Amino acid sequence: MSISGMYRVRDRTWMMSALCRLLLLLAFMLPVLPGLIGGAVAEETVTVRQFDPATGRWVRRERTLSFKAPWGDAAVKPAVVPYSENLPAGSIVIDTGERRLYHLRGDGTAVRYGIGVGREGFAWRGRERITRKAKWPDWRPPAEMIRREANQGRILPTLVEGGPENPLGARALYLGSTLFRIHGTNQPWTIGQAVSSGCIRMTNDDVITLYNNVKIGALVVVR
Repeated sequence: MSISGMYRVRDRTWMMSALCRLLLLLAFMLPVLPGLIGGAVAEETVTVRQFDPATGRWVRRERTLSFKAPWGDAAVKPAVVPYSENLPAGSIVIDTGERRLYHLRGDGTAVRYGIGVGREGFAWRGRERITRKAKWPDWRPPAEMIRREANQGRILPTLVEGGPENPLGARALYLGSTLFRIHGTNQPWTIGQAVSSGCIRMTNDDVITLYNNVKIGALVVVR
């Protein structure tokens, strides 16, 4: 065999070896990718409180909920993007102007999510840490919010139990000792808008993924 032929054989062998390694890597990553950038949970069973007209009583029943993010705008779909920031891995950066949340991975990239932010007069900036995480959290509107809404002719309940009708959605991440949270929503069409009272909204699908990947004590920077 000529020298050029030997090089061609060696090159083909190297290419086949590289292709095999790539296929093995993809086979390993495919089950992980949905949990990394969204779609980690297709459906979930939650216990909700419902009124039974047959007995005239409130009862607790299980409901299976499906999560399908309204990704009409491809820019809102979760994605791993280049992101350099001098912050610890696992930190969260919220860009309220861009209406995006970045969960830093510690390797020069971050998972980017679309969010809803505080409306005019309710936006805020600062640094906090995740102090608590909750699944299907109850919602207790602050007294100030109850008074404010009452002045507008809207009566808020003092308690909304966790479930699909709850404005906090499937998960909540509590920020320091503030009343602000990163949470899901039962109004996914508001993602990308400035409509909240200062909390950061995500689709239920996205907030479940973030909840599963963020730790208590993680730094949250809101800009």
